[in-house]
Amino acid sequence: MFAMYFLYSLALIAWLALASPYWLYQMLRHGKYRSSLAARLGRVPDHIKERGTRPVIWIHAVSVGEVLAIAELAQELRRRYPRCRVVLSTTTDTGQELAKKRFGAENVFYFPLDLAFAVRPYMQALRPVLVVIAETEFWPTFFRLAGESGARIAIVNARISDRSFSGYRRVRHWLKRVLEGVSIFLTQTEEDRRRLLEIGAPEERVTVAGNLKFDAPAPGPSELLERLRREFARADTFPVLVCGSTVEGEESLLLRAFEILLCGHPRAVMVLAPRHPERFDRVAGLLREIGLRSWRRSEWKESEHRVAGGVFLLDSIGELAPLYAVATVAFIGGSLAPRGGHNILEAARCGVPVLVGPHTENFREMVNLFRDAGALRVVGTAELPLALTELVENAAARQEMGRRALQVMNTQSGATERTLTALARLLDAVAPESVREPAVGDPAALGGVRKPS
Repeated sequence: MFAMYFLYSLALIAWLALASPYWLYQMLRHGKYRSSLAARLGRVPDHIKERGTRPVIWIHAVSVGEVLAIAELAQELRRRYPRCRVVLSTTTDTGQELAKKRFGAENVFYFPLDLAFAVRPYMQALRPVLVVIAETEFWPTFFRLAGESGARIAIVNARISDRSFSGYRRVRHWLKRVLEGVSIFLTQTEEDRRRLLEIGAPEERVTVAGNLKFDAPAPGPSELLERLRREFARADTFPVLVCGSTVEGEESLLLRAFEILLCGHPRAVMVLAPRHPERFDRVAGLLREIGLRSWRRSEWKESEHRVAGGVFLLDSIGELAPLYAVATVAFIGGSLAPRGGHNILEAARCGVPVLVGPHTENFREMVNLFRDAGALRVVGTAELPLALTELVENAAARQEMGRRALQVMNTQSGATERTLTALARLLDAVAPESVREPAVGDPAALGGVRKPS
């Protein structure tokens, strides 16, 4: 067993060494990883070091999508277990920023590299009783050290993509040893459960709980949303296309379709939100090359320019979700280019018709669910302009798609409660007295400390 982890650590170190030119480029060119390097290498931030003796629940969410997925779950854990401290780690910078906004900077930190010298300081500082991993992240060294520290590990909202499944199958005999350290797997679908069993997860520990993302509430109105609503009303803007999470190679295709739409609807606006912040300037350059009228959110001032007949470039983080509420039609990126697609629920939750491209492997079951219900359309590059035009010019079809999307959302809810029930059993098993919700009048309920009797 020791040899297995030793070889894994050597392989990870070799991979990091080979990838170091890329990380260095990203650090120098885009400023990524610079501020988080020490934390990733095992230097525990002062604000995370445990103060007091409260049991710790450690939630890990890789990026923005996972943070959004576990937001309700994290808040419920805080509410139901006030004696516990709930902290959250992320891998990406964008996930880190969103997590700080949702849960407070004092409770958020970067996930360490999966090497013993980086993970061990966090285990010693936090001493978690429960580790909750969102979706599917298998970190052998982390799992081993968490188990040795006495923590139970739960993987929630688990899904196994086609690409991941292919890779996991190749190492399933070794991976089976790693997965033995996980107390419970709560999957999104029956297919995810089947794949987990095939790669070695113990059958009695794998349960279908549903997708937590269906339980996330619709985003409330934001300042930007209200400003754009006023501006669109003043400029008589119609239609509004919200194209979210677009990736390299998609913007040019979407803009070509938008130019066609502009011929019949000269006051149309496309809200264009690239997935990665480092591409904002590149997309702005593409808009200049094409010659489309455009406004950058970072430079736009309300009422100085009429926003109609062009592209509103959303070059900011965390502002996309509320804007689906003003969409006539929404398009979800990562799907025209072969990137596996992105989450469609933020748009569906707003009751707007949704279009995606043909590459939705990462969300196949979800996309099929909405498509089969008539709440979503899958279109290729050639079909995109016609599909946009048809929906823009058919209000009844748009309304029906939006209604069906909301209907699907309602029928798929409940994953959060099922997940909380499963986690409660783990918490009761590992620390029944210290995590139990205090009775009314208990000073611990107000943050106090019970004096010994």
